Amino acid sequence: MPGESRRVVVTGGAGFIGSHVCDRFLEQGYEVVALDDISTGNRDNVPADARLEEIDIVDGGAVSRLFAEFRPNVVAHLAAQSSVTVSVKTPERDLDVNVRGTFNVLQAATSVGAPTVFASTGGALYGARAPIPTAEEDVPPEPLAPYGASKLAGEAYVGTWGRLHGIPNVVLRLGNVYGERQTPHGEAGVVAIFSDHIHRGVAPTVYGDGLQTRDYIHVYDVSRAFLVAGESGRAGTFNVGTAKETTVLALLETLIAAAGSSVEPRFEPLRTGELLRSCLDSTRLQTELGWQPTVALDQGLRETLATYAAA
Repeated sequence: MPGESRRVVVTGGAGFIGSHVCDRFLEQGYEVVALDDISTGNRDNVPADARLEEIDIVDGGAVSRLFAEFRPNVVAHLAAQSSVTVSVKTPERDLDVNVRGTFNVLQAATSVGAPTVFASTGGALYGARAPIPTAEEDVPPEPLAPYGASKLAGEAYVGTWGRLHGIPNVVLRLGNVYGERQTPHGEAGVVAIFSDHIHRGVAPTVYGDGLQTRDYIHVYDVSRAFLVAGESGRAGTFNVGTAKETTVLALLETLIAAAGSSVEPRFEPLRTGELLRSCLDSTRLQTELGWQPTVALDQGLRETLATYAAA
């Protein structure tokens, strides 16, 4: 309603995607709390007009107290242990953060009647037998790593809590997100890693033959999906992608050409649990919620590359 205060909690709000989600809600006049434990997030990512609360979502009491005080109208839940490699080495951490943490966020959101928009994964969830591009109902999820399993468990709680309490919770299954603020360190997105290596003149590492495909979606379009879903009043599970496959080698070649670099990649064996193809059909999100991807890959890559050059 006009004049009514609108409030959102963005868990993981100091992270790459979460900080952009904060931006989109702020643009629409929301009061924004970024909830983040700063284990992988960066305080500098949080917009100046957002309030940062340093809380670990595994601490259910702290999450509940914040929600009771702030009383959000909507929750964008992006806080997660998001490394596939870490999930394989220490799956109990995945269980704590991605399952117990999601449960805590849902309990707190439900207590104030706020719908939750949950950041899930497309590539790590659908498995190797999915048709390309993959629609939400094409195949039952077959995650290849504990990370995917933990996200699937989170989805189950999001859907169940929505049905149980009559709240229109939403699951967004994201493609390979790239863009400004993505860290090139550790197990980050390949666009960030390649961009950083190219600017430093270091040979980027390509795993396998480089012909694996992914659906690369710009963080601006992903953050818009969270806003649209949070304001829709509709429950459901939606892919967020472009329905276009791009090989790792083609991605690298585009970045090298845009940088005017002559760097050559080095090749390493394919990593355990890595999908050979991933591409998401987002028709449902487009037809039911009116979302469209707007950033073309070439444009997005050039703009992203420029941010690493300036760093």
